[in-house]
Amino acid sequence: MSAVSSTTIAAIATAIAPQQGSVGIVRLSGSEAIAIARTLFRAPGKQVWDSHRILYGYVCHPHTGERIDEALLLIMQAPRSYTREDTIEFHCHGGIAVVQRVLQLCIEAGARLAQPGEFTLRAFLNGRLDLTQAESVADLVGAQSPAAAQMALAGLQGRLATPIRKLRSRCLDVLAEIEARIDFEEDLPPLDVGAVTAEIAAIASEITTLLDTGDRGELLRTGLKVAIVGRPNAGKSSLLNAWSRSDRAIVTPLPGTTRDTIESQLVVKGIPVRVVDTAGIRDTVDAVEQLGVARSRQAAREADLVLLAIDATVGWTDEDDIIYQQVKQRPVILVINKIDLIDDSPTCRGERRSPSQQHSPSVQATVQTVATQNQGIEDLENAILEVIKADSVQAANLDYAINQRQAEALTRAKTALMQVQQTIADNLPLDFWTIDLREATHALGEITGEEVTESVLDRIFSRFCIGK
Repeated sequence: MSAVSSTTIAAIATAIAPQQGSVGIVRLSGSEAIAIARTLFRAPGKQVWDSHRILYGYVCHPHTGERIDEALLLIMQAPRSYTREDTIEFHCHGGIAVVQRVLQLCIEAGARLAQPGEFTLRAFLNGRLDLTQAESVADLVGAQSPAAAQMALAGLQGRLATPIRKLRSRCLDVLAEIEARIDFEEDLPPLDVGAVTAEIAAIASEITTLLDTGDRGELLRTGLKVAIVGRPNAGKSSLLNAWSRSDRAIVTPLPGTTRDTIESQLVVKGIPVRVVDTAGIRDTVDAVEQLGVARSRQAAREADLVLLAIDATVGWTDEDDIIYQQVKQRPVILVINKIDLIDDSPTCRGERRSPSQQHSPSVQATVQTVATQNQGIEDLENAILEVIKADSVQAANLDYAINQRQAEALTRAKTALMQVQQTIADNLPLDFWTIDLREATHALGEITGEEVTESVLDRIFSRFCIGK
């Protein structure tokens, strides 16, 4: 997958669904892209086929002349294109049938179907993007919040690549100083070991700073999965509806209304949150409800955070205690709901016999709500952010953030630099210093793509959608 190919590739570049989207784009890239377009596109009048022009016309069958669609054609000649190859885009009417038929005509005319991420891979191999920018393209496409999109855009603009390249350049400078003493020891002044040690320590410190962005960036990229659990009729569905400002879940006075998990995607102060409303957990002979209860337990096990909803009018019960024992492996926030229906005593507010933060480390906070009146939602969000320490995300300057692959490479680089420091402290020969310095330099080069293997490229670009 890593070799630049002269083959022209084609793919649908927009999400296509029935009756969804007014425009569908078919993209071609490669040496035959323009020739294929001339075969399929009929532009009436005297429209000029110049680069970065949009032509109006019809996509037609090359043999029968049948009109497939009325469309626009965008021409981008190399190197002024995303891939730095000749690129064509057919802007068709949205839908499935027309767009897929245009793609099929492109393939019959000589293109082949693009592999996942192959357009961006060609952009990387042709020097249009470095590897951090290519990964930021995928992050931008998959961004679930404005903050995640801004972070991805910063990476696309090279804000992550710049400090990585500077660190690698500094490693190369130190390596050159040491290797020069090995090869020309008699012609050069003695190596300033103190300066070399200080520079290596400074580089390692800056790598640590980059590593610190990993958790915060991962939170913005993938978000937080929250499961709402509790006894039937504790107000779980009302809580989901109030939080999502919608009527995603059916709410009735009857216990056991929710039979399956219901999901809602929210954004809480820039952080994507996937909320799962689960069926009430209880013993039941209803086969369908039993399946819902099993899925509730599964959702709680897979969640990053559990909201245990308690009915304030009933208080903490033996059933609540059983549920708590099943979910306490995850961080738990107690949500005491329906507080408008009882008086102000702690007993009535459901706090009697409930697990406290002092005795149960998994209980992170307690929040009181009136879900049917949208009360307590802001307190709940603040409690969630406090639990995941998301205030640091808000306060931090997240111009960029590393992903897991980049974190692994940075960790290897830091470990190698620490080994260099140990080698210097042990007074080993200069040849030994260079071994780990080369490893650090190589690891940093993997991040930007200056040193990268085909297997790494396959792993990165296989995550992309076809057409990007």
